[in-house]
Amino acid sequence: MYFPKQHSSDDSIDILHSDSLRIHSIETLGTHDGPGIRMVIFVQGCQFRCLYCQNPDTLDINGGTFIPIEDLVDKALHQKSYFSKKGGVTVSGGEPLLQRDKLIQLFDRLHENGINTCLDSNGRVLDERTKILLNKTDLLLLDVKHINNEWHKKLTGLKNKTTISVAEYRESTGKPMWLRYVLVPGWTDQEEYLHEWGQFFTNYKTIERVEIIPFHQMGKHKWEILGFEYPLENTLPPTTEEKEKALSIFKQYFKNVKIK
Repeated sequence: MYFPKQHSSDDSIDILHSDSLRIHSIETLGTHDGPGIRMVIFVQGCQFRCLYCQNPDTLDINGGTFIPIEDLVDKALHQKSYFSKKGGVTVSGGEPLLQRDKLIQLFDRLHENGINTCLDSNGRVLDERTKILLNKTDLLLLDVKHINNEWHKKLTGLKNKTTISVAEYRESTGKPMWLRYVLVPGWTDQEEYLHEWGQFFTNYKTIERVEIIPFHQMGKHKWEILGFEYPLENTLPPTTEEKEKALSIFKQYFKNVKIK
C-alpha cells in the first residue's frame, strides 16, 4: 500500500506564505460540518493514514493551493447573510492543526467580523499554538477514531495519545465540542471498545453532541485515481442493525447522539 510520506514536523512548512493557507478546496453552504449553514475550508495535508480515508487527495502536505487569509475572510463575508445565528466557517481537512499559526490569524479576522468559527480535527498536535487556536475556536469537532491505542495505530498509522490530550485540554477550557466516531465494520464496531469509548468521555461537561459516521465506499474512486491500494475495498458499510447497536451503546453515556 502506498501513501504520501508522513512528516514528523511541520514547523518549517510554508514559511514563505505566512499570510496564506494551503487549501485543498472550499465548500459553500455546507450543512454537515458543524451547526447551521457554513463555509467549509478543506486544508491540505494530514499525518494520519486512515485506512478508510475519504479524501486521500488531501494527505500530501505539499499539495493544494495557497490562498491568502484575507481572500478567505472576504469569501466568508460574502456568505455571511446565509450563516444566520448558528452558521459560520468550519476549517476541516486534511488536518487543520498542521497550519495552526495561520488559522489563529484567520479565526481572529473572522471574529472581528462576527463570524462563528469551527475546527474539524483529528487532534494530531497539542502545543501552545494549538491551545491558542483552540481558545479562538467556538466549536471543536474532534474525531476520536478508536479508544484503544493499538487499534488506533492499526487504523490510522499513529496512536491516539495526542488526540486524547486535545480532548482533555478542550474539556479543561469549558468550551464546547462535538465528538465524531467513524463506524467501520471489523475495525471500530467492537462492542467492548464502544463501551470503553463511551465510559472514557461520559463525564465530560463540554461535549454537546456525539456523531456516529457510518463507513461508506464513496471515496474508493479517489484511491484508484491516485494509484493507491484501497485496503478496505471489501469492507461493507455497517448494516442498520450495526448502526443501531452502536447508537444504543453510546446513548448509555451521552444525551445527544446522532447517526450522520
